[in-house]
Amino acid sequence: MNTFLRFVVSIGVSLAMSNAALADSPIAALKTLKVVHESLPAERVVDGTIEAINQATVSAQTSGRITDIFYDVNDFVPAGAVIMRLKGTEQRASMQQATAALQEATSRNAEADQQFKRIDGLYKEKVATRQEYEQATTNRDAAAARLTSAHAAVDAAKEGVGYTEVRAPYAGIVTKRLVQVGESVQPGTPLMSGVSLQYLRVNLDLPQSIVEKVRGIKKAAIYVNDKRIEATSFTLFPEANSDTHTFHARANLPANATDLHPGMFVKVGVVTGEAKRILIPTEAIVTRSDVTAVYVLNNNQPILRQVRLGQRFNERIEVLTGLNDNDVVALDAVAASHVVVP
Repeated sequence: MNTFLRFVVSIGVSLAMSNAALADSPIAALKTLKVVHESLPAERVVDGTIEAINQATVSAQTSGRITDIFYDVNDFVPAGAVIMRLKGTEQRASMQQATAALQEATSRNAEADQQFKRIDGLYKEKVATRQEYEQATTNRDAAAARLTSAHAAVDAAKEGVGYTEVRAPYAGIVTKRLVQVGESVQPGTPLMSGVSLQYLRVNLDLPQSIVEKVRGIKKAAIYVNDKRIEATSFTLFPEANSDTHTFHARANLPANATDLHPGMFVKVGVVTGEAKRILIPTEAIVTRSDVTAVYVLNNNQPILRQVRLGQRFNERIEVLTGLNDNDVVALDAVAASHVVVP
């Protein structure tokens, strides 16, 4: 074999050994991601405040003395639960009186109806006079009217008795208790305040420079505790504040959104269009002191490269600077930091 052939064979063997070594190296087991720009919403971030959609103060609807209070501040109250009870002696007496009046009206109505049928038969046989027939008709109609009135009185009395048990209009948390056991209350007296955490929304103000863009898109997201929560609906008020020249808006949140409470201050990303972004998984990020970086593969060697981060999109985060299209990033930063390539 001449010298040139020996040189070619030697190069081929070296390359094969290098590839085999690379396949067996830790690099081959390292999970990576090729970076590309994605089309994602362009957002204007503004400040917002969380509020409950359902929040109210329950008031007394009848008079009486409070005998029982079953819930206090910070207690969870199921929908329809009795939160307070009044003595209600007068209401129950009115109920008994209305029931007795209904029984009497029922009997009178039956009697008047039978009398009318008897007179009606006699009148057709020309035995009863016209006056007797008209009188029987009048008595029948009056008895029917009194029966209707008695039914209405019973319904009203039942309502009054029901008002002695104050019930929660919806499930929520008690925020204020405004009365004590033993107090006498009148219709309209505030009793207890509560708020439902099931449905929340965000109040925010937008500069007029972006209002037209927002009006056409009507989308927003809430950023809190490294989470991005998409709003289910977005409402933009039709007029600007004459003092601040901003437009008020509200963004409704998904039901039972976690880690959110009325009064919280949050950041709101209001969508104004689309933008190209680079997103990578959060586990690829390395934080050392004040430096934020990722491992980028360069000639199959993990190299730590500093990056500047932007908004977070759930389990991914935006990279503003430091990465370009087709860069290969190690997804597991811990594993990449232990890779040693000979």
